[in-house]
Amino acid sequence: MKELICQTRTYRKFDPTKKIAKDLIQDLIDLGRLGGSARNCQPWQYLIVTEKELCDQIFPHLGWAGYLTDWKGPDTHEQPVSYILCYLNKNWLSVSLKEAYFDLGISTQNMLLGATKRGIGGCRIGFFSAKLAEQIVQPDHLELHLVIALGIPAEKVVVEPCAEENIKYWRDDEKVHHVPKRALKDILLSTQKQ
Repeated sequence: MKELICQTRTYRKFDPTKKIAKDLIQDLIDLGRLGGSARNCQPWQYLIVTEKELCDQIFPHLGWAGYLTDWKGPDTHEQPVSYILCYLNKNWLSVSLKEAYFDLGISTQNMLLGATKRGIGGCRIGFFSAKLAEQIVQPDHLELHLVIALGIPAEKVVVEPCAEENIKYWRDDEKVHHVPKRALKDILLSTQKQ
């Protein structure tokens, strides 16, 4: 399990020649559906996008890698081949939005773990233009909150120890994406007075 979690990284460059079948993405959403939910509310619904024309319409509205200020996202030959759009169904919302967001985190992590197991990479994108909702019109009770970009990874992502409290991910000259992680000893708390 730990190996699978370590391999489940955020990928932002993909091989556009390798498509992902819609039924496989449906299987990933099914993994998300099975995750825990506050008061079993289950307020999230998902739209699968695999059509190239629609993917091309979605892409310009997405924000990529906030720490990489000189990088505006994947080039044309590195863009995602599929998306999962995550909508909050306000008619189903019987918990706080904060609790609903916990559910979305659980659900999407299940999806990405399943994707990794199948050789697929993903990127959760919470920063997108309001115009994206205009591209794919949904009923008023559905509100877009998150986009998951999917594809076969075309980049190397490595986890490394966090140096001097610097948690910002970065890319080296070889375009390897580095993700600093705090050490276990640094995140464990004690009941003993210091």
